[in-house]
Amino acid sequence: MTLLVISPDYASHLLPLATLGTAWGAAGERVVVATGPSTDGIVRRFGFEREHFQLGRGSNPGVIRAEDQPRGEDDALRGFFAATRLGAIPTLAFQAAARGADLLWEPLTVAREVHRVVERVRPDHVIVDHLAFSARLGLAAAGVPHADVVLGHPTALTVGDEVYGHPPAWPRRIQPDQESLDNLRRQCEGVRDAFTHEWNAVLAALDPAAPASDDAFAERGDTLLLNYPGELHAPERTALLGRHAFLGSAVRTEERDAEVDAWLAGSAAPVVYVSLGSFLSVRSDVLARVAEALRGLDVRVALASGSTPRESLGPVPPSWLVRPELPQVTLLARSALAVSHGGNNSVTEALTAGVPLLLLPMSTDQFAGSAALEAAGLGEALDPNAADTGELRDAASRLLSLGPESAARLARLSSELTGTPGAQRARAALLEASHASAGGSPPAGTDG
Repeated sequence: MTLLVISPDYASHLLPLATLGTAWGAAGERVVVATGPSTDGIVRRFGFEREHFQLGRGSNPGVIRAEDQPRGEDDALRGFFAATRLGAIPTLAFQAAARGADLLWEPLTVAREVHRVVERVRPDHVIVDHLAFSARLGLAAAGVPHADVVLGHPTALTVGDEVYGHPPAWPRRIQPDQESLDNLRRQCEGVRDAFTHEWNAVLAALDPAAPASDDAFAERGDTLLLNYPGELHAPERTALLGRHAFLGSAVRTEERDAEVDAWLAGSAAPVVYVSLGSFLSVRSDVLARVAEALRGLDVRVALASGSTPRESLGPVPPSWLVRPELPQVTLLARSALAVSHGGNNSVTEALTAGVPLLLLPMSTDQFAGSAALEAAGLGEALDPNAADTGELRDAASRLLSLGPESAARLARLSSELTGTPGAQRARAALLEASHASAGGSPPAGTDG
């Protein structure tokens, strides 16, 4: 049996997708990853084959820098980074304006190339990043059964009257005014309509008999997999998903790091892990404020600085561990608190480790994801542009002393997520779907 994994050339996308593939690898089966060259090293570390497949202009092997991107993508990144300094609505508006070029890149070329990849690999199962719209177009038009993996917060797939790019929920301390929200919604509706028009034009070119879509952002694969704990998803929204499986999380096994092992063994003081991800680590002002806040607490800090220079953080205590990249899963397993931008990988990996989160959301689904964590009592969110050192320190102190009810809920969720890993859930869902298509019982939705 062969699994084909289709991923953008970005580490933050490939790592969870490749982790899902380990369930096939553990069963002695072939795993082929179709992605670009920048993440070739990640594919090889997993022990998988790679098929060359380009899904966009940009790439990110771990830490992204605008100057490393091709012409055009560099300016887009700088524009995005600048927008995050202006606040949530300007950032979401900037992302909405760029959506077509970002998510439906050279759709006809990519869709036809995915046909060729499938012909070469001849997979039994296919899993594809939900945001790889051009590839999903090709698979759908060719009638190739595939699992559509929502790697972000589940709101990355719109349901009901939701509009892609317009968060359906906000954390308590980030509340845009109604006029700004209305303007954003109108912009996102216009983007949705233009995006759907282009989707339908390419679909008609590939398969003239295919029915047109009403909303391309609501399109989904034959099997829907959500890299998120179903326990934290609102039941009324779950009811709108159709047949699905919540994977919980996709936590990878990391190679041992001697420096990190020695650092962890060096003290019993509580560990706070800090990372703003591969993109948003460029926000050195936010990381510097977080560092200043944590210097006032009796903790040790492991901080992934990404593209922020170490000297921009202010005085770094000798007990801290600061590197551009750190083994996140390893450190979360020993942490008492995680400080994050609210990216779904960071959130689900922290929850699996039973670690509460201090979130500083800046873009896309990070706002809805932060709101869900607050509602569950498993984290707090602050405005990254407005929260001062005192607010950051106070929030960190509260989360380091999580109340008994929230602590018990977090422990139960961690036990559930580690008991049945996401890779096993993904493989079970695809095997069930294959059985159903062969004439067995249809696959059922699961909230696991």
